[in-house]
Amino acid sequence: MKRWLIGWMALCLLVGGAVSAKADTIKIGLMGPMTGPWASEGQEMKQVLDLLAADLNAKGGVLGKKVEVITDDDGGDPRTAALAAQRLATQGIVAVIGTYGSSVTEATQNIYNESKIIQIANGSTAIRLSEKGLKYFFRTCPRDDEQGRVAVQAMEKLGFKNVAILHDNTTYAKGLADEAKGLLEGKGAKIVFFDALTPGERDYTAILTKLKGSNPDVVFFTGYYPEAGLLLRQKKEMNWNVPFIGGDATNNPDLVKIAGKDAAQGFYFLSAPLPKDLPSPEAKAFLDEFTKKYGHAPNSIYAVLAGDGFRVITAAIQATQSTDPDKLAGYLHKDLKEFAGLTGKIAFNEKGDRVGEVYRVYKVDAEGNFILQP
Repeated sequence: MKRWLIGWMALCLLVGGAVSAKADTIKIGLMGPMTGPWASEGQEMKQVLDLLAADLNAKGGVLGKKVEVITDDDGGDPRTAALAAQRLATQGIVAVIGTYGSSVTEATQNIYNESKIIQIANGSTAIRLSEKGLKYFFRTCPRDDEQGRVAVQAMEKLGFKNVAILHDNTTYAKGLADEAKGLLEGKGAKIVFFDALTPGERDYTAILTKLKGSNPDVVFFTGYYPEAGLLLRQKKEMNWNVPFIGGDATNNPDLVKIAGKDAAQGFYFLSAPLPKDLPSPEAKAFLDEFTKKYGHAPNSIYAVLAGDGFRVITAAIQATQSTDPDKLAGYLHKDLKEFAGLTGKIAFNEKGDRVGEVYRVYKVDAEGNFILQP
């Protein structure tokens, strides 16, 4: 009996020590599409956070503790994301960065909010995400109302009058399509086509034929880069040369791989400014570090926006000297001003939205490069 008691006490000490050691880190969650159609986004999000965490820890961490990144895969799917959020919420995380895709983020918002975990989305631009009064929700990406405004400005500048709008019925794509439609009609443009494709298909010639029949000056596609790449490739195969403009979810180098350089040339898209186009010392230092570690510059702006989420939450922890969610939320809502982000200055409003003009217009050149437009 005595031997059993001694053994039990030893086990308690061992477990207790492990818990104490584990509690000696500040845990930041990362929820992203590590698998699925958007896997390149999630994998690069992880690369960025791993790099930033290692750099921060080499400088002493935060509050004298190392920062530990806990990653879970949402698969780019709302149901998978809800399960990932439930797992992360039980692991003692202070905050979670992610995710990419508005409908995916929406499936997790209430889970994190009820658990009092700060969530900073990096690629979820649907307006309604921040209209719910959720205290702990923030995003480093801008909203679709700003994106719609910039898209309409670009189409006006390029002289397009008859506009076809194609979406994919996701929260993000439908929301952006509706926003752009209302703004365009308000400026006297004619919407000659408004419909959705089914994401994940391999042949879009039928809907491209319908689009062509509407005789638009331009097609505004508000879906994601895998479908955009196929649309560009297949419209070229049809010898249809109408210009396409994409929303920010088309900003991924894989679009050029899918479409081919010839078909992608001339494609316009909206995006937060790419790091290569930012003159700030923070962006330049980050690009150098990332390239040194991984052998290439970041491919996706959304991975960099995830990095900005990591940087603002660790800055908030340091500034408040606390991991209390209410103190952190209060600081981010009210006290974070003109933070030097990798993608520009960052501050949040009372809804958790990033403030200020962020979107830019890019065009794909003959070599498949993304060129910022004046």
